[in-house]
Amino acid sequence: MSLLETGLERPTIYIDPKKCMGCRSCEIACAVEHSTSKTLFGAIFERPTPKPRLKVVVADFFNVPLRCQHCEDAPCMKVCPTGAIKKSEEGFVILNANKCIGCLMCVMACPFGHPKYEPEYKVVLKCDSCIERVREGREPACVEACPTKALKFGTLEEILDEIRKERAEELISGLKVPGIVYMEPVIEEKKKEEKVSPMDVYTAYLEVKWY
Repeated sequence: MSLLETGLERPTIYIDPKKCMGCRSCEIACAVEHSTSKTLFGAIFERPTPKPRLKVVVADFFNVPLRCQHCEDAPCMKVCPTGAIKKSEEGFVILNANKCIGCLMCVMACPFGHPKYEPEYKVVLKCDSCIERVREGREPACVEACPTKALKFGTLEEILDEIRKERAEELISGLKVPGIVYMEPVIEEKKKEEKVSPMDVYTAYLEVKWY
């Protein structure tokens, strides 16, 4: 049985826009990963220029790293006339550049506007979830590069468990503060003010000599 048939065991990337600060580290890591040299310095001088397979888009007040959703019923795969787009055993929607003729049918069919035609490559480029890295037991390059953990990689079950834990911690965040011991405040009782009578003042100054 493939991972695709097991539902919650399907690997995916979860995006949390609240944590994304728009640094675009994911874009750089993606471009480098899909370069020939696999290094930042080497990728700069390559031709054609390595391109990222995802893009950080600003939506209202949030930065959203948009990437291929690797749909269960992928419309891009259905419309491809050459069969260049196939689904892997892991459930990733993969494009074979050697079969792509640049007809842009997949670009028009995608509801997320993800596949992009690159004139320099003369083919369409799309996210492959770094399938080779995943098969080696590593995270996709974009997930590994994200400094704020706005991108999470794992099975749906693992990611949902992690999200539940984060939400639970948010709910109780006001109930505990690590390293602080709460003590009941000590309230000092105020002493009653003693009333002083004129006779008390007179008596106190009886022994005082004013000359």
